[in-house]
Amino acid sequence: MPFQTIPDTDVKYALINFDDDGRERLENGGARFSSALVEQVKRDRPSHVFLFSHGWKGDVPAAVDQYNRWIGAMWRLTADRSGLGTTFRPLFIGLHWPSQPWGDESLERGPVSFTTSGADLIQPAFEAAVRHFGGSAAVRAPLQVIFDAYRQNPGARVLPDEVVTAYHDLAKTVGFSAGGDADSPPDQDGAPLDPQAAVRAERMASAGEVFGLRSSLRNGVLAGLRQVSFWLMKHRARTVGEQGMHQFVSALQQACDARVHLMGHSFGCIVMSSVLGGPGGTGALARPVDSAVLVQGALSLWSYAEKIPGADKPGYFRHLLAKHAVSGPLVTTQSTHDAAVGAAFPAAVGLVNEFDFGTELPRFGGVGTWGIQGTTIAEGLTMLDPTGTYNFKAGRIYNVDGSRFIPGHSAIDGPEVAHLLWQAVVASPGRT
Repeated sequence: MPFQTIPDTDVKYALINFDDDGRERLENGGARFSSALVEQVKRDRPSHVFLFSHGWKGDVPAAVDQYNRWIGAMWRLTADRSGLGTTFRPLFIGLHWPSQPWGDESLERGPVSFTTSGADLIQPAFEAAVRHFGGSAAVRAPLQVIFDAYRQNPGARVLPDEVVTAYHDLAKTVGFSAGGDADSPPDQDGAPLDPQAAVRAERMASAGEVFGLRSSLRNGVLAGLRQVSFWLMKHRARTVGEQGMHQFVSALQQACDARVHLMGHSFGCIVMSSVLGGPGGTGALARPVDSAVLVQGALSLWSYAEKIPGADKPGYFRHLLAKHAVSGPLVTTQSTHDAAVGAAFPAAVGLVNEFDFGTELPRFGGVGTWGIQGTTIAEGLTMLDPTGTYNFKAGRIYNVDGSRFIPGHSAIDGPEVAHLLWQAVVASPGRT
C-alpha cells in the first residue's frame, strides 16, 4: 500500500499490509512496500520513525481512519513537535493486519427474528463466520452444525452434545491452542475451549453489546465463537509481530540511526510486544527501540510479570524487560470506560466474571483495565491534559489512568493521548 495523506494536512504516512500468517502482502507488480521504505530511510535519514498498530475490527478503511485520527492528533500538537528541535524529521508508518473478530457486524437491520427476513440475516452471518475461520470445508462443516442449532434455539443456555462436539472440531481445525500455562504466549494463555462456559461468560459480560452486536447474537449457541475468534485474533497479532513486522523493524534500524517509537492499540499491543521479541519470543531487534506506548491493551496484565501469582513463572514478555528491549519508557493506558477490555476480554479469554475494577488483581484481565502488573519497575499515574509534564524515566513502566479522557475502547484520538505519546518520545535517551 502506498503512502496515505491525512485529510486537511500535507502529512503522509506509510501503510504496510500483512496477511494472516505474518507475511507482507505484495504490491502491484510483486514488490514489497517495506523494501521501498527501507531504501527511503537510507536516503532520507529520518530522525524518528513512528510505527503504529491497530487492534481488533481493523479492516483497511478502518485502519486508514484510525491512523488518520491518531497521527493527525499528534501532528496538531505543535508545541510537542517544536520541542524536538529543528532537526526533527519524522517518518510515520501504520500497519494493517486482518483483525476483524467474528460477529454480526454486517447485520445492521436489527435483531434477528424468525421470519423470512430473519432467516435471510442468519445466512450472511454463517458465511461471514466461515470466511473468518479460514473458509475451508473442514471449517464449514462444524459451523453448519452450530448455526443449525442456533436457528432452532438461538438463546439456548445448555448446548446440545452435537454442538459441543462441533465446537471442538472447529477448534482443532483452526489450531486453537489456549489453555497453556500462565507464562505461555498470548495465543496460548487463557482458558481451554469450553463453549458451555462461554455461554455463561457472554451473558455476564454482555460482550455482544461491547462489539455493537444485536441482542439476538449476544449469547446462546453462538457464544463460543467469540472465544475461538479472540484466540484467532491473538494468534494473528503474535504471528504478525514476531514474523514480518519484527524483520521489517530490524531492517529499518540497520538502514538508519533513527529513533524508533512503537504504539499499539488493543490487540495491536500484542503485535508491538511481539515485534520486540521476534520469533518464539526469544529474539531481539538490531537495537532497543526508544519508546513503546500500549494504548488500551488487549493482552494479559501478567504478560510482563517477573513472577505470575500462583504460577511462580515470569510472563511471556518478561525477558523484554531483562534485555532492555525498550531503552526509554514503556507506557500503558487504562480506562474504566473501556468495556471491550474490561468485560469482553476476560469473558472471552478466561470465561470468568472478572471484569469489574476491584482491590485484587484477577487471573484473567487486560492491560487496558489493570495495566502491566507483577513487576517492580511499574508505577501508576493519572493522564494529564495536553500541557502537562510526565517526567517519564528511561527503563520504567508507567500505567496511566486515562479514564478522564478515554471514554471508550477506541476513543483514543484526543490530544491528551497524543501528548502522552510525545512525552514518551521526549523521555527516550538521546532523543535529538
